Amino acid sequence: MILSVLTKELSLHVRFIEFMPFAGNKWSKYKVVTSVQMLKWVEQSYDIIKLKDEPHATSKKYKVVGHEGTFAFITTMSEQFCGECNRIRLTADGKMKNCLFGKDEIELLTTLRKGDSIIPLIIQSVNAKHAALGGQFDNNYNEIVPDKIINRGMFSIGG
Repeated sequence: MILSVLTKELSLHVRFIEFMPFAGNKWSKYKVVTSVQMLKWVEQSYDIIKLKDEPHATSKKYKVVGHEGTFAFITTMSEQFCGECNRIRLTADGKMKNCLFGKDEIELLTTLRKGDSIIPLIIQSVNAKHAALGGQFDNNYNEIVPDKIINRGMFSIGG
């Protein structure tokens, strides 16, 4: 198992993310492996300790007893954390996304290259953040219709 190799003697933090729907990744609710399922697999081989998560954390942290490193689950699909999320992302092509699931992006690069302030654009992006999941679907991942989600693939977002 990857945890025994990566966290036994190395002080690494390994994170596992639930499969998320993005353009071109052939997402299906049947392909989602939840953090609960993953945790059960880990517990079959290891004694684990739940660690305290920081405020606004996007992952749930654990440690295998006797290991140097830690591991965590990003529960994007099964246990959304939108109400606590304070993340924004600068894409590889200079746009700001206030949610990975969001279709809305604000172009920063042109303004930055002109030497103008991007602060008003950042404030605009943060203020436009939807309450949950980019405003594209509700909290039940079993009801998601992937063809109706408007978003870029992670490779073009920069993740």
